[in-house]
Amino acid sequence: MSVLVFGSINADFIVGVDHLPKPGETVVAPTYRFLPGGKGANQAVAAARAGARVAFHGRIGEDAFGQALKDGLAAEGIDVTGLLKSKEPTGAAFIAIDTSGENQILGALGANYEARAADVPDASLGPATTVVLEMEVPPVENAALAARARKAGSRVIFNFAPAMRAPASLFTDVSILVLNEHEAASLAKQMEMPEREPKPAAAALARRFGNTVIVTLGAEGAIAIGPDAAWRIGALDVTVVDTVGAGDAFLGTLAAALDQGRDLPSALRRASVAGALACTVAGARDGLPTRAVVDRREADLAAATRF
Repeated sequence: MSVLVFGSINADFIVGVDHLPKPGETVVAPTYRFLPGGKGANQAVAAARAGARVAFHGRIGEDAFGQALKDGLAAEGIDVTGLLKSKEPTGAAFIAIDTSGENQILGALGANYEARAADVPDASLGPATTVVLEMEVPPVENAALAARARKAGSRVIFNFAPAMRAPASLFTDVSILVLNEHEAASLAKQMEMPEREPKPAAAALARRFGNTVIVTLGAEGAIAIGPDAAWRIGALDVTVVDTVGAGDAFLGTLAAALDQGRDLPSALRRASVAGALACTVAGARDGLPTRAVVDRREADLAAATRF
């Protein structure tokens, strides 16, 4: 079994501020930090720390940032054979975090937008592979890889983040669609569906696409609605340092748990624990918990319930 992540890898520049800027406002801070990031890379690290065997496919620039990021993934035990170089600069994200832990993110995709589904060999796909996709690489490439992976019998988990236009086929070729409540409302609007609230939107999207739809709800946990059942999972009560990386911790841990043979309710529980724990440490990557840490805290969260 293995997890294959096709996605973004970024240099993150983190700035702590008293409050998040409004349009046209300048907010200054005394310093900043450079940290490894990118939604796909963070999800790959989360899955690896959760105990999965992980391969990452994407693009970096021919610059010092790219090499440092590649070395960082390799240090996590991730196969980086599929992380190729581009003439474009390595992707970057500029993240402001206020004193309550809320954030604003400005992303420059750079080399990420040259990631190509064709770079993933057919031999890497099959029933023993869980493929993870997100939206910081070209949507058409996601769609191409999802179609191939589905045909090969892979489980495909698609994180519709950030929310933007994507080929309709992409949503029907994935096994599990993961969104937060804002992305669920955005996708429902994109599909010209009237539902906007998390539960009805998830149910409507699941019916439309014929797959399982998971909507994360922050401190309220998450819901999952599929063809045969609907589940609700809560969230650990934690002291929030920042919320950057919480969704990636949830997604990567979910992928690892399913890849390891857990059923959906059990995987949701571990994913929710991981997402909450990620909020207790600053940074998108540093806060991603290990399997051992999730093991210790899993019993602190009640099991998922049907609704």
